Amino acid sequence: MFNKKIKSSRGISLERAWNEIDLNWVVINLLDMICIKSRSLFLSVYQIPIQFETPTDARRVGEYAVHSFFFVRIMSLLFFKRWSNFAKAVFLIILAIFLFDVQGAIIKHMGDSYPVQQLASFRNLFGLIPSIVILLLSREWHERGRIILIGQWRLGLLRGLFIAIAQYCFYLSITNMALATATTLTYIGPVFITVLSIPILKHSVGLWRWLAVGIGFLGVLLIMQPGADVFSPYALLPVVAAFGYALAIVSSKLFFDEVPTAMINMYSAVGALFGSTSMLFATTGYIPVEQAIDWFWLLAMGSVGGSAVLLMISAYRLTRPGSLSPFEYFGIPFSFILGWVFFGEAPFDRLLPGVIFVVAGGLIIAWRERKKRPAPAQAIVK
Repeated sequence: MFNKKIKSSRGISLERAWNEIDLNWVVINLLDMICIKSRSLFLSVYQIPIQFETPTDARRVGEYAVHSFFFVRIMSLLFFKRWSNFAKAVFLIILAIFLFDVQGAIIKHMGDSYPVQQLASFRNLFGLIPSIVILLLSREWHERGRIILIGQWRLGLLRGLFIAIAQYCFYLSITNMALATATTLTYIGPVFITVLSIPILKHSVGLWRWLAVGIGFLGVLLIMQPGADVFSPYALLPVVAAFGYALAIVSSKLFFDEVPTAMINMYSAVGALFGSTSMLFATTGYIPVEQAIDWFWLLAMGSVGGSAVLLMISAYRLTRPGSLSPFEYFGIPFSFILGWVFFGEAPFDRLLPGVIFVVAGGLIIAWRERKKRPAPAQAIVK
């Protein structure tokens, strides 16, 4: 219950509005919006320079994608309310991970026309919308007096800068590497979180976690293949991105307990926007967006990424975050399928067997984390 009654212009208390929020309604309508907007997105797939013999073949793939989206829409409308909370959370986290990979595919497509700093700036600008929504719907924020300025504002903005650097490295990597390879390398993140928690949070790491660290790094080395002819310096970028995302997650534990989680996310979003915009004007400069189709793709990138953040937050509200960690690895096959369909990429030789070790290391850490008392999850803007 709120400490104060907060009235809107129509006299309806936000306390009552929060209590009447139906997560089923929010999610179903969000899915409905995604499915409707996806029609124009996927039916324009023939405009992407991918390896199809004719535009008709590409349009057919787009039609299949549209049909699959509407199948998900119908399934959610019919069965979502009947699912258990854990089943809902699994469905939402998998859908969120898929949308993050779709966002990556759009960035890869747009990376030939615009610098990644500019794409990251647009992404973070659109990312403010879900951050504001999450803040306004946060009971914790209302209960604690709707604080705007926090004492640790520098740490909040610094966390956003970590995210901005990670975004730059990841976006640059997917424009120069296979989408699945770059995405897979970022899944070394749980290993970095484990290592960084030792000096920053003073955590002790047991034998199982050290084993997971070794297995994860072995997987990264097998994928990167340093010293081989196929090695590319761009392969280091997703690893640096994973390190930046890990810094953002670990630094979130340094905030005082009275700081609402939604406010931490808001400061991080602002810091990420400031960081990406600063990098843009300090390096390549802004390139005007003149074609309508480019505005469409930028809007799609922001909408998809923002929807993914909201779905991820909704999933974390339904169950323990540690229980959802294994399902985040669905991002690897999703990125592989998207890279194969839209860009003609099939990096089997680069991913195997390294991907097995990366996933195994992350799953071991997730297994050990489930034995601990869960902490509030922090959404990372990819």
